[in-house]
Amino acid sequence: MAQRLGKLLGRNSRAAGRFRMHIKTDLRGGAQLEWSKREDWRDWARLSEGCCLLRSNVTDWSGEELWRAYMQLTEAEAAFRIHKNDLAPRPVWGHLECRVQAHILVCFLTYVLWKTFARWCQDAGFGDEPRKIFAELGQIALVDVVLPTRTGASIRKRCVSRPTEYQAILLQRLGLELLTCIERTDL
Repeated sequence: MAQRLGKLLGRNSRAAGRFRMHIKTDLRGGAQLEWSKREDWRDWARLSEGCCLLRSNVTDWSGEELWRAYMQLTEAEAAFRIHKNDLAPRPVWGHLECRVQAHILVCFLTYVLWKTFARWCQDAGFGDEPRKIFAELGQIALVDVVLPTRTGASIRKRCVSRPTEYQAILLQRLGLELLTCIERTDL
């Protein structure tokens, strides 16, 4: 009964504060739930509705400094979500300290690139959320054509598909230019 009550309260945490609950057991192994409404809860709910409350053990910071630190934390968490979800690198299983540090460096550089691209989007008038632009520009195909020659060398030609009209506008507004073909001879 206690586990079920805990799950119920966990799913309804805001409303859970409205009630006092206690489970009473008897000598035969039975249980009974006793509950009552908390009258002080309604006043608290009215005062706190739509507000964010931060609790901290740091006493020498102002409210603004505490809020800024909290926002940095949320940005760091967002950076890890971007790295894992949007950029989807393969998993890294670093057991050595140097590999773990290298992975952290890659995560940091990925975040810097993401924020840089977000700034480009903002400067181009697209807002500061580049997910949709990444998805659209990700549709541009890249093809490597390798042609062997009689001498044994091969000619490698990398071709990029022609962007759609919408993609061309995005590229132009971002100040980016596609190289349509790159030719290289491997000897």
